[in-house]
Amino acid sequence: MARYRRDRVNESVKEETSLILRDVKDPRVAGKMISVTSADVSGDLKFAKIYYSVLEEHDPREVAAGLKGATGYIRKRLAETLNLRITPELSFIEDSGVKHGADIAAILRDIGSRGSGEGEEK
Repeated sequence: MARYRRDRVNESVKEETSLILRDVKDPRVAGKMISVTSADVSGDLKFAKIYYSVLEEHDPREVAAGLKGATGYIRKRLAETLNLRITPELSFIEDSGVKHGADIAAILRDIGSRGSGEGEEK
């Protein structure tokens, strides 16, 4: 499959999955601030990895179990909205990059606040 088509499919799967997650009724997923960060669909369109991050403090195992339980519903809705010959099998993978970036920013702010006080002693 051409690279530009695969990129378009990845983006479509990401956007549609993000919208579908709002309608999931599973209490482990409903009401949680889940952000779909990216999607990676295989070249043959049979498999898709959906990368997500949870924007609030929740048990990551609980959210992962809720997403796994809702996979059939999400896949069915994707089949209805996307015009693909094959609807990919979904697997959800937590993307810890957002949380990691926030942790690094907090460390840098802490270093910056300590560094500004040291220069005044001279």
